[in-house]
Amino acid sequence: MTPTLYEWAGGSAAFTRLTEAFYTRVEKDDLLAPLFAHMPAEHAQHVATWLAEVFGGPADYTGAHGGYAHMLGKHLGMGITEPQRRRWVNLIQDAADEAGLPDDPEFRAAFLAYVEWGTRLARHNSQPGADVVREAPVPRWGWGEAPPYQP
Repeated sequence: MTPTLYEWAGGSAAFTRLTEAFYTRVEKDDLLAPLFAHMPAEHAQHVATWLAEVFGGPADYTGAHGGYAHMLGKHLGMGITEPQRRRWVNLIQDAADEAGLPDDPEFRAAFLAYVEWGTRLARHNSQPGADVVREAPVPRWGWGEAPPYQP
């Protein structure tokens, strides 16, 4: 049986480590820190819960926060720029290394595919006057073309 990306990554604890490492970087980053300056202390854990659900874990974000519509609401009107989006992508990849997420090519390709897709959608949705899809399920990301390598 093929594990989910959530299972392969190490479950909820792995995504908590990831977001803690990521937001530590964000706090020190001149481009991203202003975007997150007013986030509540529990923001990193909420993002960990979102990512866990996206990558095949329990639907805890949907259950506790309202799913996609809630996440969308957090991005509306933020005006995320392309340089900020790219920095987010770079910092989350560095945080994945620090947090000990699997570094096999298959996992990282699937992980980065979601990060690219999600950050591009967030940038679009954050623009003033953007035409957005307001109701959708939380995406459930899988392995794509390359299942996990298991010798």
